[in-house]
Amino acid sequence: MSTPAPALPKRPRGRPRKTLDERDEGNRRRQLVRAAARLFRRKGFDGTSTRDIAAAVGMHSGSPFYHFESKGALLYEVMEQGMQAAMARQQQALAEGGDAPALLRRLVRNHFETLHGPGADFIPVMLYENRSLDARQRAGIARLQREYEAPWLPVLQALADSGRLRADIHLARLFIFGALNWSVQWFDRKKRATLDEVTDEAMVLFLPPHRQRVTA
Repeated sequence: MSTPAPALPKRPRGRPRKTLDERDEGNRRRQLVRAAARLFRRKGFDGTSTRDIAAAVGMHSGSPFYHFESKGALLYEVMEQGMQAAMARQQQALAEGGDAPALLRRLVRNHFETLHGPGADFIPVMLYENRSLDARQRAGIARLQREYEAPWLPVLQALADSGRLRADIHLARLFIFGALNWSVQWFDRKKRATLDEVTDEAMVLFLPPHRQRVTA
């Protein structure tokens, strides 16, 4: 009689457990994205090497290519993740509700937080390094920007309908974003007003208070 073959070990149910390297993949990618955002903002895309990014997170110079196929792919990831986080924060801000002036103030305040709060490096990178993306990547970021800006139009329309805003809402949106985004050039938490104070001043510019006419 032949000796029976040993029974094979039973396969565990459910998804197979991830290896240590697989579990670390997400953490390393996040570290690379954060480091790349800081360096791209400070040194520019062209002035930042993959070696610089690797050194910032304690990797060997070629290791980032295990996580991203190119420096351009890492640049796109910086912008995409930043926009996704900004849209999530904006959605939370709008969920509180309120009338049109209150909603505009909340949108402005939230955008200032996106520009100057934690993890804000991606905005200057997106504003000034867009030319470094390829056509497909630029189209993807443009789509995210449209999604982010879309909730502003109903608020501006409500303000126009009530007479508080007398400008064309599409031009008003462009002017507002142009003014807010330019603050990345001059705002300094240590030297300037707080974000709440800057928001108050912005609202005076964008939405002057009503002046009641005095009748004789």
